[in-house]
Amino acid sequence: MDTEIETTRQAISFKTPDGLTLRADAWGSPQAAPVLLLHGGGQTRHAWAGTAAALAAEGWYAVCMDARGHGDSDWCPRGDYNHLAFADDVAAVSETFSRVPVLVGASLGGISSLFALGRAQSENRPAPASALVLVDIATRMELDGARRILDFMSQKPEGFASLEEASDAIASYNPHRPKSRDLKGLKKNLRLKEDGRYRWHWDPAFVNGRLTPGSMKTLGSLDDAARGLAIPTLLVRGRMSDLLSQEGADEFLAQVPHAHFVDISGAGHMVAGDRNDHFTRAVLDFLAREVPRESRTE
Repeated sequence: MDTEIETTRQAISFKTPDGLTLRADAWGSPQAAPVLLLHGGGQTRHAWAGTAAALAAEGWYAVCMDARGHGDSDWCPRGDYNHLAFADDVAAVSETFSRVPVLVGASLGGISSLFALGRAQSENRPAPASALVLVDIATRMELDGARRILDFMSQKPEGFASLEEASDAIASYNPHRPKSRDLKGLKKNLRLKEDGRYRWHWDPAFVNGRLTPGSMKTLGSLDDAARGLAIPTLLVRGRMSDLLSQEGADEFLAQVPHAHFVDISGAGHMVAGDRNDHFTRAVLDFLAREVPRESRTE
């Protein structure tokens, strides 16, 4: 699978409304119906590689993008990492495709997608998505789980002496996931700095102010965005998640009665990483039901 992924992906880029360059990888034909995959906070586009290859094999144009301040995308010199800035990026990138894309968003990527859809609705603009897949995120989050994520992201500002040390930190955060013996993939999420230490592939300024009263008030407006959803929607939850509870999922499904729901056993918040085959199958099944095969290519 790794050989196939490496030989079929194409490097592309986008510009944000405020001039940042966002790096992305694309699989499949640009003439096919697009799927834009948006990772969670602290992750990179590489989290989607297996799913993107599977989507392309099924006739989709799959694009995995590094969010601002993450991976190989530009860091914002002003430290502008509020939710609405991410939403504006999603809307702007969506407009570059010849057809309206499906949005697949994990955590931060899902929040950004919801905000982009909500703003389009409130401003009477066309929706920036033809369908929406939310991955372990909805309109209600468990604060303890959110704090745990931020605590993990904030630790070790001095970096790691080796990939093994970074791998140990990940294993401590995700004890349910078997520790990988192959550290090659981990290199894509770390930067080897001049001092010889590895640091995470995100701007440290991104973590600042994520759970302030102001940020929580902004997140409260997600309810309106959810209630206004008219496009096909799928909510995927990791059954072991400490960020999205079953009660939180139920609340979202009450807000969006037409939404489909999949609860993946053996997966935590990092659903695609924990059970990629099950996650990918859930997405492909949803798209097969909601988007007829004959309309995927021009």
